Amino acid sequence: MTAASDAVSAGWAGSWVASRLGVRLLDGARPAGVGLADLVGLAVRRNPRRAHLLVSAVLGKHIPTDPRLVYGSGLLLGELVRARLRGDEPSRPGALLADALRGVPGTAAGLRDHLRAPHLPVDAVVLGYAETATALGHSVADALGGAYYLHSTRRPVMGFATYGGFEEEHSHATSHLLLPADSASLDRDVPVVLVDDELSTGRTVLNTIEALHAVRPRSRYVVAALVDLRGPADKARMDDLADQLGTRIDAMALAQGQVELPEGILEAGQTLVGEISEISARGTRLDASTRAFEVSRVELEWPAGLPDGGRHGFLPEHRDLLEKDLARMSDVIASGMGDGASRVLVLGFEELMYAPLRLAEALADALPGVDVRYSTTTRSPVLAVDDPGYAIRTRLAFPSHDDSADGPGERYAYNVSPASDRDGFDRIVFVVDDVGDTPALTSGLLRRLRALAPTLVATVPARARRLA
Repeated sequence: MTAASDAVSAGWAGSWVASRLGVRLLDGARPAGVGLADLVGLAVRRNPRRAHLLVSAVLGKHIPTDPRLVYGSGLLLGELVRARLRGDEPSRPGALLADALRGVPGTAAGLRDHLRAPHLPVDAVVLGYAETATALGHSVADALGGAYYLHSTRRPVMGFATYGGFEEEHSHATSHLLLPADSASLDRDVPVVLVDDELSTGRTVLNTIEALHAVRPRSRYVVAALVDLRGPADKARMDDLADQLGTRIDAMALAQGQVELPEGILEAGQTLVGEISEISARGTRLDASTRAFEVSRVELEWPAGLPDGGRHGFLPEHRDLLEKDLARMSDVIASGMGDGASRVLVLGFEELMYAPLRLAEALADALPGVDVRYSTTTRSPVLAVDDPGYAIRTRLAFPSHDDSADGPGERYAYNVSPASDRDGFDRIVFVVDDVGDTPALTSGLLRRLRALAPTLVATVPARARRLA
């Protein structure tokens, strides 16, 4: 295992943290031809249980990213899963992922298109983790073709019984719920694929497997992540659980390796947070802006019978229904934005990641002369530092605007800035479900966004209550 070569570069979006906290990335296997420093940067958490945050370059959560790169990376992870389940050699995209990460024109779309080649469907259950991996799990399920998809949620929903729960031990908000509309789709002895953005120790997926196995034993589980950072003891723990349960557990990722943390990093991280003045972060200046651009709305005419995502289950026929209407809905968004846009952010809402991602992807295809990016809001509190060697350059803070299980709290959008700033946006499209489209949204996040650029709101139905 070797140190990631890009980690020593001043241009790497983790060099600021690495130099101050002594964090090092150690590269392992590169199944997709890229290393850890290609796929992640570093930031500092506002969390006493974990000092650092790996900020993915392909997830579309904290960093506005070409949506075709985000979707293509998820399809690539799904292709690794598909090949493992079928015993095939995976389709390899050559240098497309590496080139797309470097911003070579046309390669993000090329990566996605390469991985859209049809394969025989794989019958499986795919589970994604809220909030960061909901769209990633969807993308893996898309790559399998015949998979049923469900993601965990932190939003209890009237009329839906909890199938199981598990704990994400390092997270700032640990309660996860599984709320399938049809538990029969979940209660089958087919491979279960658990998808997260990173595997740090693997404890979360082990908790999940134990909970699922107690309800319905399965003969095979697959754990899939963008990066796998587990050490030998963590991997042995997964093997031991497989033996204990009498099942098979495979793990795969686009890149493997480890994060080397010095002693005392938790205390050092908290000290660093305390020392960095918020005045030095552009996020404070952005929040204080008095500008007020227009906020407008469009009616997408969301297809009848189509869930907004996998909170209660998403079937292959749902994906087919979405594909048929994506181009039409992206045209509605393009018309609502008007002319003259050059750099557009499509911003999703916490767990609602897949629908905004696919809309952003379709919009990027429809507007080849416009730089379309995608990211989402989040619950995760992270320090913002305006430095090219740091992954979180700006921060917008705003009150929560939906009814969540853990009550109201502060929420965030990162790396969102006006067109006058470097990498800023001259249009913002905010995609939200109707449960989150509240007066608190108007007085909170939308007030922040309209200070940056003209903002277009597209609301999709959450179908938050089971129909009789």
